[in-house]
Parts: sequence; C-alpha cells; structure tokens
Amino acid sequence: MPFVRDTVTVFQREIAPTFRDPLGLLFTMMQPLLFLFLFGPLLSGNTDLGDAPWQWFVPGILIMMCLSGPMMAGYMLLVELIGGSMERMLVTPLNRTAMLIGRTLKEFVVLLAQSALIIGLSIPLGFQPNAAGVLAGLALLIVFGIGLGALSFVLAIASAPGGELFYGITQLVMFPLLLLSGVLLPVNAGPGWLQTAAALNPVTYVVNAERALFAGSFTDISLLHGLLAATAVATLGLTLGTRAMRRGI
Repeated sequence: MPFVRDTVTVFQREIAPTFRDPLGLLFTMMQPLLFLFLFGPLLSGNTDLGDAPWQWFVPGILIMMCLSGPMMAGYMLLVELIGGSMERMLVTPLNRTAMLIGRTLKEFVVLLAQSALIIGLSIPLGFQPNAAGVLAGLALLIVFGIGLGALSFVLAIASAPGGELFYGITQLVMFPLLLLSGVLLPVNAGPGWLQTAAALNPVTYVVNAERALFAGSFTDISLLHGLLAATAVATLGLTLGTRAMRRGI
C-alpha cells in the first residue's frame, strides 16, 4: 500500500500541470497533426500502399507521437534536476521506484489521450478502424511508450546537471529511428543498405505490428515481432530507470 500511495502521489503531481494547461498538450501535437492533415492526403496516389493508405499511415502517426512524446519525457525531469526540486523530493520518504512509475503512468495517460484524438480526427479523412484491433494496438503502443519514457528519464539523470547529453542524444537518435521505421514512407522500395538498417531498428517491428492490428490481422507474424520489440524496450527502460532512481541522483 505505501508503494501504491507513493505512485499515486507522484502521478498526481506530474499530471496536474497537464490539466491546468490543456492547450499546451495540443501544442505538443502540432507536428503529428500537420503530418496527418498535410502529408497524409499525399499518400492517396501511392500504389505501394494499396487502396487503404489511411490504414497504413495512422498507426505510423501514433508511433511518431511515441518518439516525440515519451522519448522527450525526461526533459521535465532534467528541468527539475537543474532547478533543484528533484533533490527535495529525494529527501522525502517517497519510494524511489514509485517516483519512476508515477512519472511513467503520466506519460501513459497523455499518450492514450493524444492517440484517441488522432484516431478520432482521422476517421473523417477515410480511416476505418477495427475496434478490437485499435484497442490491442493502443495496448501495444502504451507498452512501447512506457519503455521509451523510462529510458528518457535515465538519459535525463545521466545528463544532469548540464543537459547537453540529453539534447544531443535525443535529437541524434529520434529522427533516424523515425525515418528508418517506415512511418512516413515504405522502406521496402529503398536500397538494400536502407532496408538492412530498418531491419535493425526495433521501432520498425512495432510499426508493422500496429498496422497489422489496426487492420484486424490478428494472426500476422509481425504481431509477435512487434510485441517482443515493445516488451524488450519496456523491460530495459523500467530496469535501468528503477536502478537509476534507487541509486540516487
């Protein structure tokens, strides 16, 4: 019970600023919304995507939000480390692991709300969601997002007090992961070296699994690959994040 209480306390502390500033939440979605309304319609003439380009593109937008949202979640932790407020929390009796879990749950709620908004806005554009597939896809997305958020916290802790390491690595890693995952365009038409790099990218497997789930293809082998990739990222992130919190900052 103390662990659950501490987790809820940290979660409430982290989610409160989001409720006070809902416009800020929409502002963070500007990039996905621009891609949805300005880039998505351009895919209608792409023969590689078949007759349902929106079924292919919308899951990719959700993964894009994972990379630009939870992956940057450590920024606020870094601000607290630089400002000194995190040190004040560390001297309280709050459980160190609960500090990580509470922050991660906040990213879970934000990502779920943003995903629901994107799916709702994409339906008038031509997206036809499979109800069971969407629910399963969101579950997979949350597993992946929690892992990315936890890894972002680990990077923020390692970057304190300057923060240059956090900004450098996130910018260096985020865009290659995004482009090599086939979120915006299929990579199977690219050169061999590009396809090899995409095969080494764990985000690729999560994207393919999301597309299969949103299409209602529950027996596709890509689901297993995507689940393994998302679980591996979540396990790695939570393990390293818990260890970093317990050791202190």
